[in-house]
Amino acid sequence: MSFTDSFKMSLDLMWTILTAEPLLTITLLTFFGVSLLLIMVLNMIAERRLRKSGILEVDKMTGRRFEEYLQALLRGKGYSVQLTPASGDYGADLVITKNGEKIIVQAKRYKKNVGVKAVQEIASAKNYYKADQCWVITNSFFTEPARKLANTNQVRLIDRKQLMDWMLKENKDQHISKVSVG
Repeated sequence: MSFTDSFKMSLDLMWTILTAEPLLTITLLTFFGVSLLLIMVLNMIAERRLRKSGILEVDKMTGRRFEEYLQALLRGKGYSVQLTPASGDYGADLVITKNGEKIIVQAKRYKKNVGVKAVQEIASAKNYYKADQCWVITNSFFTEPARKLANTNQVRLIDRKQLMDWMLKENKDQHISKVSVG
């Protein structure tokens, strides 16, 4: 028996089952239709969230522009923020303070996942800056080794998802303040 014959036989069997049990046919069509619709709606929501957050613009920024963007974003979250020099920064791109606590931040605007080097750099800069905490913020995600090293060195990792949450909240807060002022 050839592949074509087997395929035809399978189609005939499926057609026989579907026409013999109309309720089964309706149930299957409904299930697949609802599933397809649900997938489309979830994709639309995810795409809208991406556009609304502004992360797609962040993905196009230079490294320095990303640092400046984080400066504005963190100020909006109530931090006092200072950019470090573009070179000779000892591994920290931003120095932020809030409630007397000093935090140094390594900003990584990457297309790929951020590895252990960024965690090593910020962890080693902690003593130099006499910081209470150190963070790495990225528009991407972190490798598993980076997560492990961060955990053992008390380095906070802020990945794409959390950054988007911050951005969405900032956009919402700005919208609310514009509406209440205007």
